[in-house]
Formats: sequence, C-alpha cells, structure tokens
Amino acid sequence: MPPYSSPLSPHVFIKVHSMEKLLTIDDSPEIRQQLKWGLKKDYKLLTAADVEEGLKLFRSQRPKVVTLDLGLPPDVDGATEGLRCLKEILAEAPETKVIVLSGNEERENALKAVGLGAYDFYSKPIELAELKIILQRAFHLAELEEENRDLLQAAQAEQRSLSGIFGQSPKMEEVFATIRKVSSVDVPVMILGESGTGKELVARALHENSLRKDGPFVPINCGAIPENLLESELFGHEKGAFTGAQSQVRGKVEYAQGGTLFLDEIGEMPVTLQVKLLRFLQERVIQRVGGREDIEVDVRVVAATNIDIQQAIEQGSFREDLFYRLGVISIDLPPLRERGDDVFLLSHLFLHRFSSEFGKKVKGVGQRAMEAMRNYEWPGNVRELENKIKRAVVMADQSFLEPGDLGFADEVGQVSEAPTSGGEQLVNFQGMTLKEARQCLEKELLLVALEKEAGNIVRAAETLGVSRPTLYDLMKKHGVQGGEGR
Repeated sequence: MPPYSSPLSPHVFIKVHSMEKLLTIDDSPEIRQQLKWGLKKDYKLLTAADVEEGLKLFRSQRPKVVTLDLGLPPDVDGATEGLRCLKEILAEAPETKVIVLSGNEERENALKAVGLGAYDFYSKPIELAELKIILQRAFHLAELEEENRDLLQAAQAEQRSLSGIFGQSPKMEEVFATIRKVSSVDVPVMILGESGTGKELVARALHENSLRKDGPFVPINCGAIPENLLESELFGHEKGAFTGAQSQVRGKVEYAQGGTLFLDEIGEMPVTLQVKLLRFLQERVIQRVGGREDIEVDVRVVAATNIDIQQAIEQGSFREDLFYRLGVISIDLPPLRERGDDVFLLSHLFLHRFSSEFGKKVKGVGQRAMEAMRNYEWPGNVRELENKIKRAVVMADQSFLEPGDLGFADEVGQVSEAPTSGGEQLVNFQGMTLKEARQCLEKELLLVALEKEAGNIVRAAETLGVSRPTLYDLMKKHGVQGGEGR
C-alpha cells in the first residue's frame, strides 16, 4: 500500500506489510489442508477445528480476515456454534472481514450470518481461484478501512481548528494548505464551490484559525432572505424606518464586530445592495436603514457562492469591483466526485457519528455498497453523502450497509442496443448520463459473460472477476434469469 498522511499536518505515516494473516475455522481436515496448500504463497494461514481454538488464535493473532464454517462441533449439523463464533469475533473486532463457508443447503444460515455482520458467504465445494478473488477483495477493503481509521484518528487529534473538515485527496490537501496560510491574514476571502461541498465549514475554519477567533462568527445566507429585507438584516434599521420597524435593530454586520461575517450565497445578492456592501468594504462604515449616522465596524468578511461568478460578472448580475474586493484570496472547493477515496473516509465518519447518535449497531459499509458509492456522481456532494448515510443508519436492518440502504438498488439504466455491421449488438451510450452508461455496460458485460460460458455461474464469475454471491446479486439487480450453479 502507498504511504499516506494526515491532510491536517505535515507528518507522514508509512505502513510496511508482511504476509497477511488469514484464519480458517473449519472442522474438516480436508478443507484445512486444501486451503493450506492453495493459499500458502499468499497468506500466513492459521487453522482451527473448533470455536474455542479459533477464538484463541483470533485473540492472539488478530487476523483481518477469517473464513468460518458454520457447522462446527459439537453442533456439526447446525449453525449455533458457527454463529456464536461469528458474534464473538465481531464483538471484539467489528472491522474483521468474516467469510462464511457453507453448503448450498445452509444458504439460509449463511444469509443470517451476513445479517449479523459477516462480510460475505461462499458455497462449498471450494474452488480456490474463486475464493482467492473474495479474499483479495476482503483484504483490500480491510486495508482501506484501516487507513481511514488511522486518518480519522490523526485528524481528530488536530481537527478542531478546521471545524470538522476531513479529506485526504490532493485537492483537499491544497484546500487545507490554503486555509493554514490565509487564516491569520486579515483579508477578505471568497470560497467557490458547488452546493454541499462544505463552504461554511471552510469559513468557520478560517475564523477559528484567525486572530479574530475569540470574536463572533456571524453567518447570513444572502439567497434565503427576501430582497426587501436583506439590507435590514445586514445593516440593521432605525425605529420607524419602514412599516413595522417599531424599534432600533442592529444588523449582522454590527453583530460581527471584532469577528467574522460570513456572506453565504453572495452571488444571490441584488446588484443595488452590492453597491452598499462595496462601500462598507472600502470605508469600514455602515448606516442603518433609515439612519444618517456613520457607524464604524471592524469585521473580516468571508463570502461564498456556488454560481459561476465570472459568468455572473459578464451577465451584469454581479459587480466586478465587488468580486475583486471580496476575492483577495479565493478558495476553490472540489466536488466530491473529484475527491477520490474521500467518499469512503467521509462515509466512515458519518457512519460512526450516526450509529452512536441513534444507538444503532451498524458496523460498516459492504463491498457492493462501496462500489456503488465509487460509481455514483454525488451531485449533492458531501451534504448528499451525509444524508444518505444518516438515512441508511436509521433504516438498516443489517450490520453492514448494502446498496439498497443508500438508495442505489433501483438506479439501473436501460440497455439501448444498435446493430453493428457484423450483426452483433453493442450498447449505444448516446444521450445517457455517465451513471446510466456504467449501469448499461455492467449489464452488457454480465450478459456477454453468461452467454460465453453457456450459463455456467462459476466460470462467468471468474470471467468477470467477482464471487458467485456477487454475480447472483448482479443478475438480480439487472433482472437476468437462468444460469447453472456449476
């Protein structure tokens, strides 16, 4: 794995890996020997024949991945011992990836195990090539989650000063670096970014790292207040200034005295009011609505917008001189779709937060859900991810979130076919979104693999590089029928 670092500090943590430990708990000597022979080059294999021996090895060696037979002595014909072992492992180390090995007749118990928190299940007899794929994915997910936990621990030690902003992607590292540089410099800052990217969090981070941190942080959403009231909200008004003005009222600018004024959605501010804001920025004085007295105010202004500000200037809806006055420093927040694996880091953070808040025992995000998250475009950015995780934690019935919990189950594109000169059928992506195209391609590859292998599930799964349970899930997802179990 590559080295990684906390985005909030210059320290770099390098992880060096030896051969990974894999624990197999199975009462069958033949299976234990088969796995020893087949996996000895890939993993340091630990084997146990019963629950007590398996738990002893697990507690002493702490492997990241465990394969577990449900039919263990003394209940070799049932699943009580296997399920007991699963519960004890996950109670001690919820991050462990437990792969249940079961016969076809034990599928119901295997699904029950998945509901209790098992990572996946695999139906015997074992085919090493297929099992290796499942193991590789399990270890990869365990590594990713471990890195995220390490990043969170490093971030939580230093994060207060940045108001809960998390990220490890290069683009977010640039944002963190800019915040650190400009926080203590008392100049206006303009934050640019799509809705939901965390512009107010950045504004708070700038305030909390500035010389004004002991002063107030006063936000105002310029797009949420009617035009005829916005001036009064900003600058205040005198008694009798308009109908209903029964007393003198200070505005947000005055309340921010000695601190930071955050003008969110500044691009929605009417042009007439932009002129008065520009005067305040130039002269550092205001007049309340209906008043004549100049009031000196010492505040730092941080503004934010999700519109294309250059286009707004060209169209005349935003004053160019105001932009240059506000945007002495500009910070561009990247959308979530451009932040790589930050989506997993953030989902882990939100999952932990909401599981604690709602008293739920959701332990993680399943592999299929992670793949769905990676392929999703996140038009609502971090806010959308937070809301999806929050809803999923509230509604989930299992220990690990599945695509359906996050609202991805029904988001399947349609395959549009067009004949080629050779008479073959290809997916026609014209007019599709990227998400729809991915779904269509996934279904097309599934159909091609099944047709190529004459419906043989095992060989089709190998062709696609997925496990049999994953292939069955893909078939169900895309409404594909048929297939032979072997």
